[in-house]
Amino acid sequence: MRGGAKAAVIGGMFAALVGGAAYSGYVFVDGLRGGHGPKVLAEPTRTGTPTASEVAAVAKAFFDGWQSGDTRAAARATNDAVGAEEMLVGYRDEAGISGVEIIAGTPRDTRVAYQVRAVVTHGGKRARLAYESELHVVRGPASGRALVEWKPSVLHPELLDIGDVLVTGEASKPQVKAVDRDGEALTARTYPSLAPVLDQLREKYGDRTGGTPGIELAVRHASGAPDTPLLTLSKGRPGTLRTTLSARVQRAAERAVLRYPESSVVAVRPSTGEVLALANRRNDGFNAAFQGQLAPGSTMKIVTAATLIENGVVTADDPAPCPDEAVWQGQAFGNIAGLEPDLTATLLTSFQRSCNTAFVRLVDEEPLTDESLTQVARDRFGLGRDNWTTGIASFDGRVPPSTGPDRAAGAIGQGLVQMSPLNMASVTATAMTGTFRQPFLVPRSLDDRRFARAEGLSPDTVTQLRRMMEATARVGTGAGVMAGLGGDIGAKTGSAEVDGQSRSNSWFTGYRDDMAAAAMTQSGGRGGDAAGPIVAEVLRGGPAGG
Repeated sequence: MRGGAKAAVIGGMFAALVGGAAYSGYVFVDGLRGGHGPKVLAEPTRTGTPTASEVAAVAKAFFDGWQSGDTRAAARATNDAVGAEEMLVGYRDEAGISGVEIIAGTPRDTRVAYQVRAVVTHGGKRARLAYESELHVVRGPASGRALVEWKPSVLHPELLDIGDVLVTGEASKPQVKAVDRDGEALTARTYPSLAPVLDQLREKYGDRTGGTPGIELAVRHASGAPDTPLLTLSKGRPGTLRTTLSARVQRAAERAVLRYPESSVVAVRPSTGEVLALANRRNDGFNAAFQGQLAPGSTMKIVTAATLIENGVVTADDPAPCPDEAVWQGQAFGNIAGLEPDLTATLLTSFQRSCNTAFVRLVDEEPLTDESLTQVARDRFGLGRDNWTTGIASFDGRVPPSTGPDRAAGAIGQGLVQMSPLNMASVTATAMTGTFRQPFLVPRSLDDRRFARAEGLSPDTVTQLRRMMEATARVGTGAGVMAGLGGDIGAKTGSAEVDGQSRSNSWFTGYRDDMAAAAMTQSGGRGGDAAGPIVAEVLRGGPAGG
């Protein structure tokens, strides 16, 4: 540039800067080494939420790079170029995903949803891949640029944690064809509740069933958890795994839990301990039927009544008055709303009416101690030892020794006591037969695992418990939902107050002939409101043959 022109440019810029506010916020930047030469104005670092045009532009840049295989260009559009490029390369090379086509939706604020279509290839095998995900656009704190917020789920929604990656290759375990006790296939499509159970069975027993692994696209978890299969390129040969489930009872359980959100149910065969059905309706996919840990409310009175009888405190026909209130070591306990007091009640009538105060008044009788309920739960019902080997992950119940008000609360299924529907179904089965038979889903012959053991109950205690549970089912708090069920029946209702919930958790356990079932519905109200109808429907689905 000639000297006169340079002077004109600088002079004009200076005049504009001084004379107009349009350049407010801009600064001079030296354009030449050493501070000489023309100076230009640089824009300030942008702040605030990215605009709609910025969101659309950076999403397009990211998608274009991803689709074309230009991993570096795609990564530069994110706020973690190094981490993004590493995962994009792995997506292509380790997972064998190519031919990526992305169909982007209309941006909503700073988010863009999109569909991904691609092909997965490995060892001559290929399969089409399709899924949906979403990205979020943020502003880089230093640069002020709009950038894709990088996290693994941008590549695939099942990449939930940092370090999770996609891999394609021979499956870590062969597929398993799970069947019920009569050989009927059990699939997640037909029985949605079994989806996490079938995954556990495959991981634990896949290499014991004679199958051969196939080729899969899977999530390899940074936590070390088993791979999560996403797409099968080659099925291999699945092995057959026979379970104790009854497809007939499982269908009834699946239908029953659909009626009430956040519900779980388990059915067992008391004569053997075989699990006949388990079902959950939950938003989180958690197998609360086997692994739930919640206060069981008055269903715990089965164990408490056994404790009273086994320790010689009272029999089913002895007095157990039911006042409005009972005070234990300074804490007052009441009954469910609407329960009339009965000062002439026996243990049987207080049980069938689910009177809390009658049981609270009895827990301080000699020879009972802070450990009495714990001992009976552990030694007679097999609870709380952490040694059940059901075939999948399960909780064994918790009934710790309790002092002060917690001792009285534990007697009515509150305080520190925690159970799952599996535990309460087992409690009912033990009360029916007098023998503790650890519940199991997979036959012991498959892996020679050791089952948990317990002493069980005396015949006299069993007779009294069955009388009390039958009275509950026929004329007590369980009569409404158990009406119409024939055969040998019994039940116990429960509701458990939980801090922060406006409604109590609903619990119910019952039996019919050679089937015992227990259900829990979070925030379901009283036992007969939600859990009761679930158990009754399951009991109508059996007893199972075979």
